[in-house]
Amino acid sequence: MLPLLKNGLYLICLQTLHHPKKSPMTDINKLLQIMAALRDPQNGCPWDIEQTFETIAPYTLEEAYEVADAIQRHDMQELKEELGDLLFQVAFHARLGEEVGEFDFTDIVTAICDKMERRHPHVFADEKIATVAEQSREWEKHKARERESQKSAVSGVALALPALVHAKKLQSRAARVGFDWPDISGPLVKCHEELAEIEEALEQGNQQQIADEIGDLLFAVVNFARFADVDAEAALKGSSGRFVTRFQFIERKLSGQDLTTEDLSLEELEELWALAKYAEKSMRDGE
Repeated sequence: MLPLLKNGLYLICLQTLHHPKKSPMTDINKLLQIMAALRDPQNGCPWDIEQTFETIAPYTLEEAYEVADAIQRHDMQELKEELGDLLFQVAFHARLGEEVGEFDFTDIVTAICDKMERRHPHVFADEKIATVAEQSREWEKHKARERESQKSAVSGVALALPALVHAKKLQSRAARVGFDWPDISGPLVKCHEELAEIEEALEQGNQQQIADEIGDLLFAVVNFARFADVDAEAALKGSSGRFVTRFQFIERKLSGQDLTTEDLSLEELEELWALAKYAEKSMRDGE
């Protein structure tokens, strides 16, 4: 008996390899059959038949975001449904790949199983890793070895990632080959430098230069967040959420007086904004 059979992922992979072109789970087979029927040139769904990898990609991203949203809201029922929607996207891409003779669902499963085994030698082989930190370092080493054929340390970062996530991944890749600040003071100074360059671009009135300098500032802020061990994407979402809460507080205050934000001066709006922040803090602190 192989001790690795106690791992569910390995068992699924083993069954897949022993039964090529067959899913180890009946429900997966049913999903693949549904997908094939939807794409049938004669009797399928006209919309599904027209789709390509390129036209489906935005829906794949949208479903991934909806999974993340359900997790943030701790809605397990919706999470189950959104994961199903995301799985359907995988089945859709698998069907497209099968139709052009490039790959099918079994190939996708086999590839991810092989990758997980390769990147977890402490689970599927004899290598010993004691801590999470050590595991993270080893994971990155395995990924780096897999990228050795690439010409650049910053190659292969998916362009479709959210801009802040994409920036952080580029910075992390560069840092692994020594292109990094020694401490957090460097990124902080860089943020100030980029802000000054925005002011200079504004004085010159060059719109493209303004856009470039704003991009440089955002990139510098992401780098600062990386050094501060803060997820820039999550931090920005948090700020957006607080903005909504505070703005709606102001709207409620004004609606009781038959007013809107357009009826107030900037100074009056600033006062209400400060009040909204105070109310938010009081609620957070349980006062």
